Amino acid sequence: MDMDISVCIIARNEDNHIEECLKRLRPCKFEVIVVDTGSIDRTMELAKKYTDNIYQFTWCSDFSAARNFSIEKATNDWILIIDCDEYLENVNLLDIHRVMKDNPDKIGLIQRNNPYTIQGVKSIVSERIGRLFNRKYCHYEGSIHERVMPIDGSAPEYIEVPFTIYHEGYVTESDKRTRATRNLEMLIADLRENESDPYTYYQLGRNYVFMNDHVKAIEYYEQGLKMDCNPKDSFVASMMESYCYCLLEVDDKYCEEAVSIMDRFYDAYSFRADFLYMMGNVCMRTGDLDRAYSEFEKATGVHIFNRSGTSDFRAYYQMGTILEMKGEKDKAREMYEKSGDFAPALAKLSGMGETD
Repeated sequence: MDMDISVCIIARNEDNHIEECLKRLRPCKFEVIVVDTGSIDRTMELAKKYTDNIYQFTWCSDFSAARNFSIEKATNDWILIIDCDEYLENVNLLDIHRVMKDNPDKIGLIQRNNPYTIQGVKSIVSERIGRLFNRKYCHYEGSIHERVMPIDGSAPEYIEVPFTIYHEGYVTESDKRTRATRNLEMLIADLRENESDPYTYYQLGRNYVFMNDHVKAIEYYEQGLKMDCNPKDSFVASMMESYCYCLLEVDDKYCEEAVSIMDRFYDAYSFRADFLYMMGNVCMRTGDLDRAYSEFEKATGVHIFNRSGTSDFRAYYQMGTILEMKGEKDKAREMYEKSGDFAPALAKLSGMGETD
């Protein structure tokens, strides 16, 4: 099966990102389509160094319209969507061909690595997002937080593909809040038209996270997670994960209901250390230390995760904290030592008189 791929990019005022994005793609010899939605900087000047396939699109406050316009300009049916602030890290085109050739109507999930810092430790959180598809079967839907969906209206089916990108993302927290505030009105309008779609609640929750309003984010996440949603959908897994991290930022009173919500998804997600780690944290917040310890312990035996540390040093640290709360200081010290150079664990050891 012939599988030439067209990379489709929409851009606006991205001269600080687009050249690195296109430079990383060049070795793959993809056809590259760049659609500009109104840049007033050097974005198009830089893009012309890498592709002749540059088009103008009059912005109409509809991301899917812009995405679908870029897809129409491609000469290949296989489409890969990349944003300007996403840079190719790893790809195996032979394996992509092998995976997709028997699944032309499925949506390929690529891996996106996002940098983040928590408790003073710089880490990477990985997520799977639907970006590779055949335009005979799929297109974009949704005016603001667009997503790939089957043209025939059926439920999307996904398959993982060996393609990894690094997401530089928003430059500052201020940028996040500014963009989220701008998007909020459009998302609320979208909710009026899609009240029964959990994806809409996911995007609203996510938007409130960027606005640093974790209580509002939890409100929308809980509504979405209580709906009839498929745990295999990549956004549902992301919604659950973000929901759990929001719980760490709010009062303990929100955690009681969270346990029952998470238990509904336990069988679907307990193969991931992230989920077990967050289950442990939520149980810890409710005072169920025995279950919390059990969940952290399970996490250390699982090696599939999105956020680094959830299967080792972070989980061991929490186990140590629980043991210390129970007065079992020697066992707690063992757990802190297993946390390696994790700063909070080193501080605990120092307080115990441990200097090694």
